[in-house]
Amino acid sequence: MNSLVFVWAGLFVVFVIAEIATLNALVSVWFAVGSLGAMFLALADVPFVWQMVMFVGLSTVILIVTRPIVKKMQGRKYATNFELDIGKTAMVIESINNQLGEGRVKLEGTDWSARSEDGSPIEKGTVVTVKMVDGAKLIVARQSNAPV
Repeated sequence: MNSLVFVWAGLFVVFVIAEIATLNALVSVWFAVGSLGAMFLALADVPFVWQMVMFVGLSTVILIVTRPIVKKMQGRKYATNFELDIGKTAMVIESINNQLGEGRVKLEGTDWSARSEDGSPIEKGTVVTVKMVDGAKLIVARQSNAPV
């Protein structure tokens, strides 16, 4: 048996392991399929040049065919925890003053650093709405029905 069969089989295993290790990132599946095709040519004692042509060609074809699927998968956005907080109401537990860098709110039992969306001060005890999350800070605004 041709020793290149073992080389292609080894490459196939390496590419499959790399694919599994990257958890659905689709980084080496094309090369795994290409090496499998080249391995079959090696089994048939086809010259190495044609094995390489099979590897490169099949990998390229699989890449082109699966590219739309990959783009669709990578284009998905998943809500993270901070995105789920946008629109929720919180209570100001330390007056918010953007100029002094002060202000804290309590959102669902968690104490957050906060800044006002429009830069205006917000007094302690005011109910606010979370408009954005900026790192570890909530950007908040007075609720429209709350007194100024």
